[in-house]
Amino acid sequence: MPEAWIIDACRTPRGIGKVGKGALADIHPQQVASSVLKAIAERNNLKTGEVDDIIWGTSSQRGKQGGDLARMAALDAGYDVKSSAVTLDRFCGSGITSVNLAAAQVMAGMEDLVIAGGTEMMSYNAATADPKKPMMMDQGNLRLRAKHPQSHQGVCADAIATLEGISRQAVDELALVSQQRADAAIKGGHFKKSVVPVYKEDGALALDHEEFPRPQTTMEGLAALKPSFEAIAGFPLDEEGLTYGALIRQVYPDLKINHVHHAGNSSGVVDGAAAVLLASPDYAKKNGLKPRARVVATANVGDSPTLMLNAPVPAARKVLEKAGLTVDDIDLFEINEAFAVVAEKFIRDLKLNREKVNVNGGAMALGHPIGATGSILIGTVLDELERRDLKRGLVTMCAAGGMAPAIIIERI
Repeated sequence: MPEAWIIDACRTPRGIGKVGKGALADIHPQQVASSVLKAIAERNNLKTGEVDDIIWGTSSQRGKQGGDLARMAALDAGYDVKSSAVTLDRFCGSGITSVNLAAAQVMAGMEDLVIAGGTEMMSYNAATADPKKPMMMDQGNLRLRAKHPQSHQGVCADAIATLEGISRQAVDELALVSQQRADAAIKGGHFKKSVVPVYKEDGALALDHEEFPRPQTTMEGLAALKPSFEAIAGFPLDEEGLTYGALIRQVYPDLKINHVHHAGNSSGVVDGAAAVLLASPDYAKKNGLKPRARVVATANVGDSPTLMLNAPVPAARKVLEKAGLTVDDIDLFEINEAFAVVAEKFIRDLKLNREKVNVNGGAMALGHPIGATGSILIGTVLDELERRDLKRGLVTMCAAGGMAPAIIIERI
């Protein structure tokens, strides 16, 4: 089977995902996406008419983020009209899935040059969301709700922490480490290879640095924050008084949730985009594209929709088995910090060395632009493998509906 080579990866800085506060919030999602598409083409002298496909992740596909964002962004970036594009949604896992599908196309011999990536403008999502229609809570879909009650993701995180016996102290400690590592990475220039600036329509610089991190974070400050999801757990969702907490108790009737997550140990709300360039070895050699890594294996796993966030561990195990590897063969892990408990459980269940996991911080410090995050993490682990002269990285993340995609890459 042909290999899929990763030629390059780039991303925008992550801007605060709030209208009026974030540097990217007033920029059209197509333009944010076109920033990375333009950059990856220029950095690699691509003949964009030879790009077989662009596979893009965007979770909230409505309004400005609807209408096949990938195709519109490619046109905005000045790509040849022959380069086609598709936009997909696997919730938070979209940015890994786009790369996995691109790799599969190349490895199958169906395509030679594919760009994968994703975009999510959380500022736009917040501005257009309908609070009366929470995610996973279509009031008309009583049939599915009876089979698989799906709660609010923050309430799920607290439920998992309760079931696993993971304390507030533990999740706060991990959040502090994330901030400290992100601060060190930024000061050390660890992200410079991948980060490309975003410009406004008039050409003025919009953002060229990470906007979300809070390096001043302390354990005392984290301890002072009130849990964010206790009130949400009791929020009435219908006229009969159904709540997010009650949805979980339909499956775990005796569970008394200990609420441990808050803004400091949950992923940051940010805007951003990322792109990963993949090619077949034949195309790369013919066109002078130097590979940085190859895709070793990919996997997808589903787990409990009610707990929502527990699939990364089985996804990691599955992708390792497919690759014929063990955790000891992986030099660096990236597990998205959707909530601290996700990363903490991942480390504990797989018995990982904490010095190999999220070494440059994670979403608690840097933010989580839903459809883009997976592609960002693949680029991050690749840069860090090169910086440390290491070999293999594994990337995975939880996704709504109780899913997780995973990928293992290996430096060439």
